[in-house]
Amino acid sequence: MSHISNPMEIYKLLNGSNCKECNEKTCLAFAVAVFKEKKSIHACPYLEKEVIERYGGAIEKPNTVDEYKAEAIEELKQKVSLTDLSDAAKRLGAGFSNNKLTIKIFGKEFSVDTRGNISSEVHINAYMAVPALNYILNGSGKSPNGNWITFRELTGGPPRFAHFQQRCEKPLKRVADTYTDLFKDMLEIFDGKRIVSHIDSDISIILYPLPLFPIMVCYWKPEDGLEPDLHIYFDSTSDDNLDIESIYTFCEGFALMFEKIALRHGVQ
Repeated sequence: MSHISNPMEIYKLLNGSNCKECNEKTCLAFAVAVFKEKKSIHACPYLEKEVIERYGGAIEKPNTVDEYKAEAIEELKQKVSLTDLSDAAKRLGAGFSNNKLTIKIFGKEFSVDTRGNISSEVHINAYMAVPALNYILNGSGKSPNGNWITFRELTGGPPRFAHFQQRCEKPLKRVADTYTDLFKDMLEIFDGKRIVSHIDSDISIILYPLPLFPIMVCYWKPEDGLEPDLHIYFDSTSDDNLDIESIYTFCEGFALMFEKIALRHGVQ
């Protein structure tokens, strides 16, 4: 019997139709309910018998989300310890000395050694560590080409797009609508660069979460009865260097960071 360790593994088994026949609003909500053991996977009427037999009652999850993230980091660190970091540095155009590979996350140094030990100039949480380690393990080294696309256009993006909007773009937009120093902080804290983009936004800022993985944040101010808007764009080479789960994780963590910054400044 196969085992399930996170909600996205359940979600990938579903057809994504959001039919509501399971009495949940979306397939993603159903996947989360199954993972939390609030519903049985049998409640989906469109799963094949073979899938139900393989995965029914097979959930094995950590006690908490934090434990799950910690386990993911430890698994990646183990893989790094088995990787030739010197070759990985050449592939990524990264630095390598004293048995350490060094890259930059938002302009700050992040290093991992041949034993998988992590060190950094700044506090690193799971939202950064998991994508960074995946980047080191699997990044192709392909350089950005300046062709900007949406999350939906990335490989594996469509099934996760609605969730990306809810957990990444909308929270960041809420902060941008009320926290006037948001984009100034993006420039100063996260080593961003304001640009004039072909996308007709009022503000466009490029950030480098990872050396070969830029993102562009575009914001439209309210005008003539139009609501403000914010979208995050990705270089079309992004999924050559980072998998879709890591891209999502980075963006979710990025939005959470700015929510915390806004709260520290008394912005609700």
